Amino acid sequence: MTMTMTMSLFDTAEYDQDHGWRQELCDGAVVLRRFALPDETAILAALHDIVARTPFRHMVTPGGFRMSVAMTNCGSYGWVTDTTGYRYDSRDPQSGNPWPGMPAAFLELAHTAAARAGFSDFVPDACLINRYTPGARLSLHQDKNEQDLSAPIVSVSLGIPACFLFGGYQREDKPLRVRLTHGDVVVWGGPARLRYHGIMPLKDGHHPLLDGHRINLTFRKAA
Repeated sequence: MTMTMTMSLFDTAEYDQDHGWRQELCDGAVVLRRFALPDETAILAALHDIVARTPFRHMVTPGGFRMSVAMTNCGSYGWVTDTTGYRYDSRDPQSGNPWPGMPAAFLELAHTAAARAGFSDFVPDACLINRYTPGARLSLHQDKNEQDLSAPIVSVSLGIPACFLFGGYQREDKPLRVRLTHGDVVVWGGPARLRYHGIMPLKDGHHPLLDGHRINLTFRKAA
C-alpha cells in the first residue's frame, strides 16, 4: 500500500473552538491541533521536575549507534535501548532508581486527547520524553514493544516545529508529511496502531519557552 505525500494542512479538518483543529490522517489516526496549549504551564512545570530528577541522555541502539534524540521517561515504566535490545524497564538502568511518577497534568492530557480521538479509558503507564535539537531525527519505526496493542499512542509536540512522517504498514510505504507545532497532539490506534512513523531532521528554530528545542511526550500503555 502507498500513501500520498501531499496533504493540505487543513484537509479533512474540523475546527474545535476550545482546542483548535482536528485533522484526520486515516482511520484511527488524528492530529488535535493546539490541544495541549490550555495546559501548557502545568505540563512544562512537570517536565522541568522530571528532567531535574532523570536528565536527558543519548541512548545507544542494539547496533551500537548513539541516538541523535536525547531521552528520559516517567511513569511506571520507561522505554530504553542499549546493546542488548529495546525494552520497557520499571527502573532507570543508569541510576537504578524507579522512574519519576506520571504527573497529574500528563495523565489528564493523555486521557482527554485519547478520548477526543475516539479511544476512551486510556490510562498510560509510560511516557517517553524525547528532546530534539536541530539535525536530530527519528527514522521510520513501529511502536510494538507494548504488551497490549489495543491501547493508542498519544504524542504531544512542544517547542519548535517538526515534520512528522506517518507511513503505512511496511517501512517502504511512502509516508504523509505532517507539520507539527507547539501544542499539537497526534493520536493513533486501532487500525492505525502499527503504522510506521518518524520525524525528519529538525530544522533550526526558536521557541520563546523552549529555545531551540523540540520536546515530544509519547504516552503508551506498556503493560
